[in-house]
Amino acid sequence: MCFSAVFVILGILFCALCRCLECPFGCECFAVIRTVKCVSKDLLTAPENIPGYARTVIITGNNIHQIGPSSFTEPENITNIILSNNRLTEMASHTFSSLVNLRFLDLSGNQLALIHPEALSIPGSPLQELNLSQSLYNFTALTDLTTALRWGGLAGLLRLDLSGNKLALLPPGMFSHLPNLQQLFLTNNSLVAVYSGTFSGMNHLEVLDLTHNTFSTFRTDALLELDKLGDIRILLGNNPYTCSCEINEFVAWLNKSRAKVDVDAVRCASPGALTDARLRGLSIQDIGCVVPVLAEVADLTLQTSYVFLGLVLGLVGMVFLFVLYLNRKGMKKWINEMRDACRDVLEGYHYRYEIDSDPRLGHISADSRRAQRQSGISLSQQLPSDTSVAPTKTQVRQLTISPPVNL
Repeated sequence: MCFSAVFVILGILFCALCRCLECPFGCECFAVIRTVKCVSKDLLTAPENIPGYARTVIITGNNIHQIGPSSFTEPENITNIILSNNRLTEMASHTFSSLVNLRFLDLSGNQLALIHPEALSIPGSPLQELNLSQSLYNFTALTDLTTALRWGGLAGLLRLDLSGNKLALLPPGMFSHLPNLQQLFLTNNSLVAVYSGTFSGMNHLEVLDLTHNTFSTFRTDALLELDKLGDIRILLGNNPYTCSCEINEFVAWLNKSRAKVDVDAVRCASPGALTDARLRGLSIQDIGCVVPVLAEVADLTLQTSYVFLGLVLGLVGMVFLFVLYLNRKGMKKWINEMRDACRDVLEGYHYRYEIDSDPRLGHISADSRRAQRQSGISLSQQLPSDTSVAPTKTQVRQLTISPPVNL
């Protein structure tokens, strides 16, 4: 019995010794849970000779400034790697290309300043979750990350965390190469606006977290961009919203949007009278927006002016027609006189035209013309001697249109 117990103890010690021999320097290995932990060991490089049974590798709190293809070459079975708080500044190309089963990658709490375009490229696109919170050093690192997301072949990525990176601007189309992304976390940044095309290509997004940024409102193009995402969950709380007239459109969007918004956390930060007031349900009068009211009044005044102008013009037309009706006899007489006068003038012109166009009358001598004039005078003498009686139109016409004398 005693010998059996001794053999068991020796076996356990032997297995423990073998495990220690397999475990990298400065790390702790747990074969039962298939985990390797290298926490706060002041490592300068990624540990080598990681056991083949390892599925999870935790390397945190060290001084590893650079990782590359040589950092992880042997352990093909690793599914989770946590590299947080290691002061990483550079990721070389194809750093994780040998980890064909990698599902979860945590690079949070680092100071990445240089990310190569294919740093996240893994054959088969196995990566599903990527944590880059508090890991980007500056805006240049954001540009590098945008390129890495484009060329990394991350079609299978489902969750991306970019929280706490002091991001003030998201490049248009930054996430367009992540077609299956379901959760995007942008909390605790310095975003001030969402522009057209920011979330293009994200057809399967389910959660968008924009809390704890510096949004004061959302303008038309931003609201249209959010509407394109459909009825997803959008977190917009804990932003310094300014409840002035400019926020009226955002308030209207909150009241009618299909998206699931955390409306209880979307509150006014200013002015003082509306501090901590919920945006949903605010009226135009609450936010002091009088411009739309004045516009409506101006439109109503303009419509009233058009109606009044129409009434005045109608009244003037009726008066004009009434005056014409009262003077219909005088108007008729004046029209008849004008018609007779025009007829006389036209007949005179017609007769003169016939005389001028007749070739037989071209050789009339001056004597015959003089005789014609004398004949006209003798006819005029036949008129009544009383000058007070005016000649009739027929007499005037006979004097004017006298027949030519036969030669």
